[in-house]
Amino acid sequence: MSTPTAKRELLRDKKNGKIAGICAGIANYFGWEVWLVRIVVVTSFIFGQGFTLILYIAAWFILDEKPKSANTDGHEPVELKTKVWQAGAPPHGAFREISGDYNDLESRLQSMETYVTSNAYKLDRELNRL
Repeated sequence: MSTPTAKRELLRDKKNGKIAGICAGIANYFGWEVWLVRIVVVTSFIFGQGFTLILYIAAWFILDEKPKSANTDGHEPVELKTKVWQAGAPPHGAFREISGDYNDLESRLQSMETYVTSNAYKLDRELNRL
């Protein structure tokens, strides 16, 4: 029994693209790094005698643009990079960012605990029951 997989679509990714987002869209579709696709495309432009340019322009007109994410919290989704050669934030920078997020959540949790265990919470709860 196979598990259902998410439908992949080949879309232009203008947010991560340089010109039209074609290379970024191809990289997203196949799960490759964008820089690797760009190197292949530029090499193909040089040695392809114009055929790659025609394909690139055709893809520019044919492919739909990737929709903007409807994330309401303002944060971008986090992608886990599993390959050694995939670029990303240095570990100490990522750790510092995660640590800051954790400290923020911890302080919010402490303030909630302080409120729930205070007499003000009990009084507010009794007033809401009336």
